[in-house]
Amino acid sequence: MTALRAARPPVLVAVAHGTRDPAGIRTVLHLLSRVRALRPQLRVRAGFLDHADPGLAKTLGGLRGTPVVVPLLLGTGYHVRTDIPAALAAAGLGRAPVARVLGPDPLLATALADRLREAGRTGHAPGGAVVLAAAGSRDPATNAATAEAARLLEVRLGCPVVPSYLSGASPTPAEAVAALRARGHRYPAVAPYLLAPGFFARRAAAAGASVTCAPLGAHEAVARLVLRRYDEARLRAAPRPAPGRLLRTAALPG
Repeated sequence: MTALRAARPPVLVAVAHGTRDPAGIRTVLHLLSRVRALRPQLRVRAGFLDHADPGLAKTLGGLRGTPVVVPLLLGTGYHVRTDIPAALAAAGLGRAPVARVLGPDPLLATALADRLREAGRTGHAPGGAVVLAAAGSRDPATNAATAEAARLLEVRLGCPVVPSYLSGASPTPAEAVAALRARGHRYPAVAPYLLAPGFFARRAAAAGASVTCAPLGAHEAVARLVLRRYDEARLRAAPRPAPGRLLRTAALPG
């Protein structure tokens, strides 16, 4: 019984983009507070990739045991392919399980639908449509994932949703808003497909939409998604019994 009580789940290390915007850092930390509230027994640590403390290397260096790393990122890219593996290898944790990125996922569509409603979009305005404003990338696979996120939000809202990109690809949010208006959508809204406030969120808000909602932020659906990604990665990393042991166990009476 004592040994069972001592067996604690591995630490969840949440890896986020850094930002110089204090509101962005507060949002990430608030999100992780919601994760802890949903699962109080789980130890949760933050590590930032740029411009914020603690940096990922510092967080990894202060750990005991092997963590499960959850990127608080909405798409794959250089951070996932290069920065996170390099930081883990430098900390001697190269075999630590790394979860899938958060997006795309229906839970993110749920969170964005709530953010749009909070911003005053009722969904009943004639000519309403939504522009999903993502950070953007030169990686076609990352932008294809944004397009899938737009499709999921379209299903959730029941109205047209157009993907757009704040860097690295087109259309930009401003271009997408203008194109929607040219097609007769008089009241387009912008939904920032971003985790927290910062430079990109401010650019999304300047796209000229009738309504621009807040980023995903510390929404409960996002907190639940972080835990889902943690559980998936932990399950994938769990050792599996050898086939011979399974056969012997199955042969036991009772």
